[in-house]
Amino acid sequence: MLLPAVVLLLCFSYKPMYGVLIAFKDYSPALGISDSPWAGFKYFEKFFNSYQFSRTIKNTLIISIYSMVTFPIPILLALMVNQMRANRFKRVFQTVTYMPHFISTVVMVGLLLILFSPSNGLVGNIYQLFGAEAPNLMGSASLFSSVYVWSDVWQHAGWDSIIYIAALSSVDPSLYEAATVDGASRWQKIRYIDIPMLMPTAVTLLILRVGGLLGVGFEKVYLMQNNLNISSSEVISTYVYKIGLLSNQYSFSAAINLFNTVINFILLILVNQISKKFSDSSLW
Repeated sequence: MLLPAVVLLLCFSYKPMYGVLIAFKDYSPALGISDSPWAGFKYFEKFFNSYQFSRTIKNTLIISIYSMVTFPIPILLALMVNQMRANRFKRVFQTVTYMPHFISTVVMVGLLLILFSPSNGLVGNIYQLFGAEAPNLMGSASLFSSVYVWSDVWQHAGWDSIIYIAALSSVDPSLYEAATVDGASRWQKIRYIDIPMLMPTAVTLLILRVGGLLGVGFEKVYLMQNNLNISSSEVISTYVYKIGLLSNQYSFSAAINLFNTVINFILLILVNQISKKFSDSSLW
């Protein structure tokens, strides 16, 4: 039963890792990976010495850390859903919060562009009612990370809460009954029953989130990017795309992406070890 999954993993995850070699070569498509001359760490040094190094790292970290600040929101949403007693309202509420997750990234960014348009968008019309000039939120470099993160929260918080709701559904009802008999309030049940039950799941997901600290998604950032906010929106993934596919600098883009992957892997190991030392939750 495991064989098909193992074969897919080997074919699409491990076999392509051979291509990492182009990060250490002056790769030429005509020569292929094996016959291209070795370049050593030439392209890593080129990236470290480029003016884009500090900017892309800074922008990626700002968006990633900002996103991690919102990490408790799905947990709070799950706790709120778990406290709902009207099953019909509970199902409707869950459906409404899940639905934005299924909006495609292209449509989502299109909605943002329409909503925040200073001329004919919702925000622009509200400002016009008061005779004021609306700010160009999608063209503001200082607000790019906020627009990115909070639109992401709106779209995915409901879906991300599913795993926490599932964890809460496994709580033994007798614990709540015993707490009620002992005179515990609703807040005390949440504090002493629900939150401790959620902690192993939350810690595991937090470890995975930190392991992808430099892995800000490409699609949404690239679609939101424009000449006005480029100073804050150029992250590692968009820079790799422009260097690799638009400029055909394959070895350089591979070196940047490999650097990104190695840093994420190191962070994953460190955070996992810290979690293992100070709590009972870890990936291995």
